[in-house]
Amino acid sequence: MTKTLHGTQAPSAWLQKWAHLITPQGSVLDVACGAGRHMQFLAERGHGVTGVDRSPEAIEAAKPWGHAVLADIENGPWPFEDLSFDAVIVTHYLWRALMPTLVASLAPGGVLVWETFAAGNETVGKPSRPDFLLKAGELLQVCAGLRVVAFEDGFLEAPERFVQRIVAVRESTDLQVKRYPL
Repeated sequence: MTKTLHGTQAPSAWLQKWAHLITPQGSVLDVACGAGRHMQFLAERGHGVTGVDRSPEAIEAAKPWGHAVLADIENGPWPFEDLSFDAVIVTHYLWRALMPTLVASLAPGGVLVWETFAAGNETVGKPSRPDFLLKAGELLQVCAGLRVVAFEDGFLEAPERFVQRIVAVRESTDLQVKRYPL
């Protein structure tokens, strides 16, 4: 039996809906990028895309779409220390210890697009462990210092799942930041 590589499905409808908020030709970080479905979607729209994943197979598959970084971001150092991006994309991934780092990785004017499983999902499938399910309103708390553009928390069909998703923007400031090179 062959294991299906994660990140090979169509791009997230949530990302597709809100991608227009990303600065044209802006730098994008795709966290837990898998095979690069979101990297491809954004690269085809002119963005410089960086993906990070711990799977060598996923990183190899994602390479055609941008800079693919092999790193275990849960157990190793953050590979983008002191760098910022015009957008950070997170789908179907949750590691609470990394939440502040992901928000801090947004450049002024940067867009955070996050969609992952929420409490209640244990009633319809996997993931079912509380460690991998957002608590009610948790993404709103994570984005407290950002301007929230859109937020949803509820049940989706096809496939059945409970999700929480947010789009939030770091307000522009006069701060000088070191951006990831394109």
